[in-house]
Amino acid sequence: MNEKNNYVAIMAGGIGSRFWPVSRASYPKQFLDLLGTGKSLIQWTYNRFSKIVPQENIYFITNQSYIETLKEQIPEISDDNIISEPSRKNTSPCAAYFAHKLLAMNPDANIIMSPADHLIMDEEAFEKTAKEALSFVSQNDALLTLGIKPTRPDTGYGYIQYDVEESLNKVYRVKTFTEKPTLELAKTFIKSGDFLWNSGIFVWNVKTIMNALEQYQPELNEVFLHATDVYNTPKERETISALYTQCTNISIDYGIMEKAKNVFVIPSYFGWSDLGTWESAYENSDKDYLGNAVYGKNVMVVDANECMIKAPDNKLVVLQGLEEFVVIDTDDVLLICQRNREQQIKEYVAEVKRNKGDKYL
Repeated sequence: MNEKNNYVAIMAGGIGSRFWPVSRASYPKQFLDLLGTGKSLIQWTYNRFSKIVPQENIYFITNQSYIETLKEQIPEISDDNIISEPSRKNTSPCAAYFAHKLLAMNPDANIIMSPADHLIMDEEAFEKTAKEALSFVSQNDALLTLGIKPTRPDTGYGYIQYDVEESLNKVYRVKTFTEKPTLELAKTFIKSGDFLWNSGIFVWNVKTIMNALEQYQPELNEVFLHATDVYNTPKERETISALYTQCTNISIDYGIMEKAKNVFVIPSYFGWSDLGTWESAYENSDKDYLGNAVYGKNVMVVDANECMIKAPDNKLVVLQGLEEFVVIDTDDVLLICQRNREQQIKEYVAEVKRNKGDKYL
């Protein structure tokens, strides 16, 4: 496998509304250092992939409004490697756009499509798995995803059922996808032993994804065929801006993976979390002897247990009497919410928008 044929597209256009009020529309979670590591999530993601593919083969797909922030955080990235989405249309259009752009550049390309805002604790194991995945798709007609061995019946993740009997070098054929099940169903999945969490990291050869687009998303594919003559030219951005309005808003999972027959998964172990919620941030944080995860130099916990607390360093916060709460304080918003209700933060944000407009979003 020629390393020069390996590419990464880091999808960095989301708003991260479940991390409100720290994540805002103008400065979303991929650009934040949520766990106090000294680097933002997108910087960690970029560093991780720079060990896997040549630096010049790493691309960012992001919203126009985030380009300046991206350049500040990853100053070494070339303008040519920043793909501007004219509007948010979910993951299928950006996968289709990148596939068409790359086909025009390198018809032998192997692609990893990855979110920008995931946490991976074991980077060496991730590097090994990613390289195995790239090698597999370079030799097989396969749409591949990385599946995570579940540690609990989480209702916030999608699940992948795989055929434990059918393996090619520890790569398994996928039987079903299930989006965010009920708790009872999630418990059944865990017991059965043949289900994995869907990491949202996809790997394929450019020809394989092009065939899948032609077969399962012909209308979407047609949109990007109209730009065939302008990919990687000065006219690309203007042409794509005009065409993007015609794209349907659909995810890779729904648009392609759930329909295709040649879908495979690698069961993976690299300390993954999608860091989708304050609860997942709590789980991945260091905690005090009362089980509190505390971010902020002037937080005093008097009598509180198992809370997620984040406050500005210049503000004194005294916490007493709370158990299993999320307490997030910013300059203009204070969120106090039970930890087991924090999946509903999206609903709270929608309510804030209805009542207060965009000021606090």
